[in-house]
Amino acid sequence: MSKIHQIGLIGAGNISEAYLKLAPLFPGTKIVAVADLSAEAAKARAGQFGVRALTVDELLKDSEIDTVINLTIPSAHYEVSNAILSAGKHAYSEKPFALSVEDGKKLVAEADARGLKLGSAPDTFLGGGGQTARKLIDDGKIGRVIAGTMHVISRGMEMWHPNPGFFFQPGGGPILDLGPYYIAALVNLLGPIKAVTAVASKGFEERLVTAEGPLKGKTVPVGTPTTINAILNFASGAQVTLTASWDVWKHGHVNPIELYGSDGTMLVPDPNFFGGKIRYSKEGGDYIEVDTSDAPFGKSNWQDGKHANYRMLGVADLLDAADHGREPRCSGRVALHALDVMVSILQAAAESRVITLSTTTERPAPLTAADAERLTAPR
Repeated sequence: MSKIHQIGLIGAGNISEAYLKLAPLFPGTKIVAVADLSAEAAKARAGQFGVRALTVDELLKDSEIDTVINLTIPSAHYEVSNAILSAGKHAYSEKPFALSVEDGKKLVAEADARGLKLGSAPDTFLGGGGQTARKLIDDGKIGRVIAGTMHVISRGMEMWHPNPGFFFQPGGGPILDLGPYYIAALVNLLGPIKAVTAVASKGFEERLVTAEGPLKGKTVPVGTPTTINAILNFASGAQVTLTASWDVWKHGHVNPIELYGSDGTMLVPDPNFFGGKIRYSKEGGDYIEVDTSDAPFGKSNWQDGKHANYRMLGVADLLDAADHGREPRCSGRVALHALDVMVSILQAAAESRVITLSTTTERPAPLTAADAERLTAPR
């Protein structure tokens, strides 16, 4: 990365704190301003980190800011990202990238037309867990991947989030909220998905909020499926079954992703995080454990003392891509394909059919140790 990019955030909610805390890990990025529809929220978050509090319009018009991170609610992602690109700035969005494939395609086209970089979370697959698993697969440790299982299951957001209502409306649900982590992880490991089919239901018509906050003890309505079972058919020929649910009190799926190859099995760490341990077998032998804590972006560094958290890695890679004229690893095209997968899963469930996707993508380039060193080198 040849310069320090000046970055603004739009959205001062919970996730903005992580971006602001972790940006200093990547010296080529500098968050200089925060905007929010709530002036008070922007001022509070900006004051916490010693940056400027601006209105959205002021941030978009600021000529010193060349990149904007979109941390708004899902229903605003398309509109805000489009405004960022229209202002002539690189755009990086929290997930989901957009709520419709059509809007996602418009964003990709707009960025291309303007010569700007467009990207989206998640970037967790760039961590030590995802990249080490990728290398083991590419090195043929379990042979050709034939099948797999993936479980994205929990009780839901109302137990911890102070304002969980939007999670249970279109644009939320376990597929569009958590699914991006898992779909991006699989695209990194196995490549693009060709077709999907699924069934879905709502476990409950309303949810009781038990998290501390203004809604505690109140209920929020459910307007989107909360239990989905899908089959993903990859262009490579692999088939992966996906269970995504917020209706599960307890389960025994320690490894959320298992891949079954011609020469063995791999247990992949939770792609909701950057690190984790991998286990793989040679045919039916005992599992071989691979600790990824020594891999780039795999070491535990977060405040809970347990997890690796390098949020902002995707932004740093996007800006490095801008400086070197290459495709970002968390690109708009990868995000668009993941969105197509997720929207098609919900559509397939609603219509009881198999859906062939309208998009594809290349596997993101692997993130090497040399890449990691460049992204973290002092400026």
